[in-house]
Order: sequence, then structure tokens, then C-alpha cells
Amino acid sequence: MENILSKIPPFEPGTVWLLGAGPGDLGLLTLYAIEGLRQADVLVYDALVSREILELTGPNCVLEYAGKRGGKPSAAQQDISERLVTLAMEGKKVLRLKGGDPYIFGRGAEEVLTLKANHVPFRVIPGISAGVGGLAYAGIPLTYRAVNSAATFVTGHDANGEIPSVNWEHISKGSPVIVIYMGMKHIDEITKKLMHFGRPADEPVAIIANATLSNQQVLITTLSTAATDVANSTLKPPALIVVGKVVDLHDQLGWFASNATATLGGHSG
Repeated sequence: MENILSKIPPFEPGTVWLLGAGPGDLGLLTLYAIEGLRQADVLVYDALVSREILELTGPNCVLEYAGKRGGKPSAAQQDISERLVTLAMEGKKVLRLKGGDPYIFGRGAEEVLTLKANHVPFRVIPGISAGVGGLAYAGIPLTYRAVNSAATFVTGHDANGEIPSVNWEHISKGSPVIVIYMGMKHIDEITKKLMHFGRPADEPVAIIANATLSNQQVLITTLSTAATDVANSTLKPPALIVVGKVVDLHDQLGWFASNATATLGGHSG
């Protein structure tokens, strides 16, 4: 392992590594992530980064929280971006750590544009997005040859916390599998839009909470009952919503034994 890590490019002072931590399970960290955590002088991390991952940092690393959670006070995005610039200009090795992948609903591009504008060297290190890794841990393939040859990722809320103004008609009619990030708040409105534009009321839906972690829960429901089932369950964000016939494979492909139990007839992942 040390021989492999030694081949990773050095983390130079005055640079920023923008790094995806994956959906939560420590084993899904990349080698770049492990080496970046070991070497960083300052770690600027998001709300969905687990304590176990933070503990992989070196003994002298300074941890700065910059998390954003819906409905709770949080730092402004521009302030976070400018803080990365300031730390790098102080000659620090700055690790910006985000859950999942920094470029998939992670606002990583905004931070990189600020770094670029201020001539700060950076490296972008992908992570496994929850929309991929979380489904795999729930026994739901993102694509299955007999079911779909396309899938769509959608955010469940926009920058103002409202349901996004995407073309729900085209998504409903054109995408056999839909993966919705951060959609719990608007699940009632989203499912109604999908049914309004032609999705069957009995189409299978999975809600995956705390994906890949020991307390992962998977609730299997349908478009017409999803909002009610979620309201009557103990599921809490962060969670993914998966719409499509691939959800039917959950019972056959489920392999991850979590310590949590899903409610309302769903199955633990």
C-alpha cells in the first residue's frame, strides 16, 4: 500500500485538493483521498463527511467545518470559496472535502472557478456519488439491460430550497430510471408531477437513507404511496429517491446488512 501511495503526486503547499469522500463507507475512499487526508494542513469539510473519515487526517491538521444542511444556518458559498483562496495563499495544503463527488450537486465547480480566478493551483479528485454507490449498496442497479439504457440524476431542490424548475414532463416521459438527490422535502410534489406526466401510480420507488453506512435504510414503495409512506416512517435525510423498475431487483440483489430496519414493509439494505 505504501508503495502505491508513494506514486501519487505530492500535495504541494499553496494548493487546494477538491476531493470527493464518497457516500460514507470508509472503504469507498480513493487512494488520493487517503493520501490527501494524511498530508493536508487544513481540512475544509462538508456536513455529510463522517467522523471516521475526519479521523484519518494527520495529527497537526486543522479541521474547518463548512457544511450546508437545508433549513439550518450555514456559511455562504462565496465565503467558503474565498476561504479556500486565503488558506492556499498562506502556503497551506488545503483539502476541500465533500460527500459523494464534488461535481455532482456538490457546487465544486463554483469553488474551482474562484480558485482559478485567484491563480490558486488545484486538483479535482472524484468520489463515488451516492446516486451510484448508494444504489449498489441497496441492491438496486442503476442500469439493467432488460429494463433501461438511460438514467437521470435530478436534485430535489434548487438554490432557494424550492422544487427545481427542470422539465419534469421530459424527465418523466424520457427517463426509465430517475435518481433524485435531496428530494425528501418535496417528495409529495415531485411524485405528483411524475404521475401527472404519465408515470404509473404503481411504479416502484425506493428511498435510501444513510446510504452505505451501518444505519442505512431502504424503503420500498410506489409513486402514489411514497409521500405518505415516508411521512409515516422514521426515515430522515440524507436520502435518495429512486424511481423505476430497477427497484424491483432490490429483493434479489440486496447484499448489504445494515444495523437499521426500514419501516412499512421496506427492507434493510
